[in-house]
This record gives sequence, structure tokens and C-alpha cells, in this order.
Amino acid sequence: MFAKISSLGLFGLNAFPVDVEIDISRGQPQFDIVGLPDTVVKESRERIKAALRSCSISFPVASVMINLAPADTKKSGSVHDMAIFMAILRGMRMINKDTDDCAFIGEISLNGDIRRINGVLPMVMLAREQGIGSVFVPAENAKEASVIEGVEIYGVRNAEELIKHFRDEEQLSPTEHYVPDEADYTDNLDFSDVRGQQSAKKALEIAAAGGHNALLIGSPGSGKSMLAKRMPSILPPLTFEEALETTKIHSISGLLTPEKPIITKRPFRSPHHTISSAGLAGGGTVPHPGEVSLAHNGVLFLDELAEFDRKTLEILRQPLEDRKVTIARASGTVSYPCTIMLIGAMNPCPCGYYGHPKRKCICPQKKVAGYLSKISGPLLDRFDLHIEVAPVEYEDLASKSHEEPSEAIRQRVVAARKIQEERFRGTGITCNALITPDKLQESCPMDDAASQLMKNVFDKLGLSARAYDRILKVARTIADLNGDEVIKKQHIAAAAQYRSLDRKYWSAEE
Repeated sequence: MFAKISSLGLFGLNAFPVDVEIDISRGQPQFDIVGLPDTVVKESRERIKAALRSCSISFPVASVMINLAPADTKKSGSVHDMAIFMAILRGMRMINKDTDDCAFIGEISLNGDIRRINGVLPMVMLAREQGIGSVFVPAENAKEASVIEGVEIYGVRNAEELIKHFRDEEQLSPTEHYVPDEADYTDNLDFSDVRGQQSAKKALEIAAAGGHNALLIGSPGSGKSMLAKRMPSILPPLTFEEALETTKIHSISGLLTPEKPIITKRPFRSPHHTISSAGLAGGGTVPHPGEVSLAHNGVLFLDELAEFDRKTLEILRQPLEDRKVTIARASGTVSYPCTIMLIGAMNPCPCGYYGHPKRKCICPQKKVAGYLSKISGPLLDRFDLHIEVAPVEYEDLASKSHEEPSEAIRQRVVAARKIQEERFRGTGITCNALITPDKLQESCPMDDAASQLMKNVFDKLGLSARAYDRILKVARTIADLNGDEVIKKQHIAAAAQYRSLDRKYWSAEE
């Protein structure tokens, strides 16, 4: 008896269709799975046999051959268990209801329970593209899958429910389409908690408004980490398309919960400085996304930047330019998106007081140079804003006046992003930091005074072409925050000022 059931597989972020074909014939009793299955897929034989016993169904005493097509694509994980289970039932003629318009993904336990799996969202998105009308998933994944419109999602708790549904004994109900609530910012840390540091707050507002990378440099206790950790409270909300992109990455990483099946706020990832290269960029036999991809459409915060391994940091250079990470393995090549804001925070030297106005640095000049040299010139060049975080004054700490809350700052950021949204409508560009070279001159018109100042800055500071582009993009964001269509002299002056700290600190290497 031959039967075929539709399933879906996953490699990296890319889902692919899988046909589970079964042939039950006379012969020596055996149960084989072919079609490039990995060990986990092969082990499904024992799980399915036990699950059938739990449903009081005897496994056929015959030659059972399962083929996972296409046979030249590696199949991994336990996502095909439910489809193989259904194929056996069809092959045994235990169910007769039509399954041609259905796909099945989920892991079966020994007692017949259907267990939660990772990566449901990209697989359901592919099912919709393939024209599949119904997808059966574990009950814990049903809410996540129901985010996708145009396909009916059935959450299954156990094998008994599945059998009864296809025998028309007890029908499962499709899961109601899930519409996520608006992002809640009340649980975020707030900028009103930060005393003083008005210049640093303004710089981070510019970074949030344009999606720019920023480097915070200052002595211990000046508030670098405190400022950076409050960035999520002033970032604009995710669009639905951005939310789906971000959720897909978190879905395959197993970071979603049944209660919160879609990411509604921009991610904020803050890995420890001992992280490995694979942990930061992604890797593994079957490549998994790293921190840089988990922060997609959000913030990657690297605290104590100079304490990270230099080789690990250098991995970031290409992803910051390409906005994607490509991982090549023998089994295939996977690309993960990583459109991020990189926020770095570091001390200027090992003791932390190099350049401090009141405390003396105890580090030899050679040690200071060695410490700063951990941040290479090309990586430093990729930070749009260099922000010096000065020590907090006593008057600021003791002041009883109220600091500006994040809500007020976020309103200005959202207003600036709306200007950018109108400017770049239909181009695929979402913020000023992503302006492509062919759109730069068109998007960043300067008046004569601004153009002359830009020329003087470029010649005097010996800027690279990348630094020129980034100063222009930051000036564009400052102009947007001020509501100006044309970039003026003061906008260029402010943007250039945020590129000066490498001259103050990194000159210690010379």
C-alpha cells in the first residue's frame, strides 16, 4: 500500500517542502527511513512504534519503507514525526479522510503526546506559499503559527486527537488568527532614571532616530551601560514585516514562548565579552543564528568592548556592511539577516581613568595603547557616533528636578522615522543608516555652507570614504530631528563632532 503525506523541513532560516512517502508490502518485517535522514529522524521509528502502541494500534507486520523526498536534501530534527505517523495510518488504511491539502509538523513522544518544535513560523509561511490549506502543528506552537493569515492552523495535543479528527469522530477546531498587541514600553528601563549626561542622551537619540551605530567611551561609573540599556525604550515600534522577520530567527532558535509567540519590540541583545566567534556570528554543524542575527531589527550591545577577543570583534566588520551573516558548511550555506544598531561601551584604558578630568590614570602609555588597539581602525570606522560619557557631577546626582522621560524622546524619534519612511518609500530602505551609495547624494542635499564645511572636515581630518558617508547620514538624521529638508552647516558640524574621539584616544597608540 502506497501513501503520501506533506511535511516541511528547515535548514537555517529556509524552509523547504518534504513529501513523506510510505510503501507497506509483504516481506520480512522491517521499518526503514530513507531520503538523507539524520540520526534524530531515524530515531523516530522507535518513537512512532511506541506512540502507536499507546493508541492501541499494532505496528504492521510487514516491510515498511518511508522515503523523505526530495531524497538529495538533508532532513534533520524531529519535525517529521507527525507526518510519518500519519503516513503509516494512511498506509494501514486506518484513516480515509483526504489529507492532500494538509501538512504535518511536530514531534511525537512515546506516550503519543505531540511536543513543541522550533522553527514553526518559517515553515508555515512556506506552506502558505505552496498553497497548502491546513497545517497541523503541536498545540504549543499553534498560537505562533496562527500569526500567518491565509492558512488554517490546527493545534494537536496528542496522537489520539489526530486519529479522531481524521476518522470524523471528534473534529479539531482551527486556531483563531493571532493579532499581536501593541508593544508595551512600561516595563522598560527609562531615560528619566539617568541623571545629567544630556549630551550623551542627545547622541543616543540621534542614533535611535537614524539607526546608527554608536560607541560610548568613558570612565567607570559614568553611566555608559545605564544609558545603553535604556535604548529599547526610545526605539520606534517594529512594523509587522519587521516583526515577522525577527520572529522567524527567534523561532528557529527556540526563544519564543506559547504566551508570546511573536516579537513586538525591537530585540536588545547583550552578550558577555567571553562569547565565542560562533556564538556571536552563528555556527554549528547545522548553522544556528548567533547574537548578531538574534538582534536583527534591534540593538546589539557589547559592554566592555575592549575585553572581547579581537578576532571575535573582527567578525562583525562584514555583517555590519552587508547586513547579513553567511555561514558555509559541508551540508550547505545559510544566510541570516542582521540589520542591527551596534552599541559599544568601553573604558579608555585598563584602569579606566585615561583622560579623566580629576583622577589620574595609573596605566603606562604602552598599556593604554595596547588596550585601545583591541579595537581596530576598520571596526572603529563603522561606528557612526563616538560618544564621550563624562563623569557625572554631584549637582546632577543631588538634583531633585525631573529628567526627560523616554516617552518624550521616543516621540521625536518616531517623528524622524516617519520622515525617513516617506523619503524612502518603495526603496526597501528603512532608516538613514541604510542609505545606499546610489541614493546618498539625492537623500542628503546640502546647502553651500554645509558643503564647504564638509569639504574642510574631510581634508582636515583625513576621513575615509566610509567616514564621509557616515557623517553625511548622521547629519541627515540631525536635520530630520530638526524638521529640515536640506542639511545645513550646523548639522554637518554636529555630525563631525561625533567622529572626533578616535583622534583624542586612539592617538595614544602613536
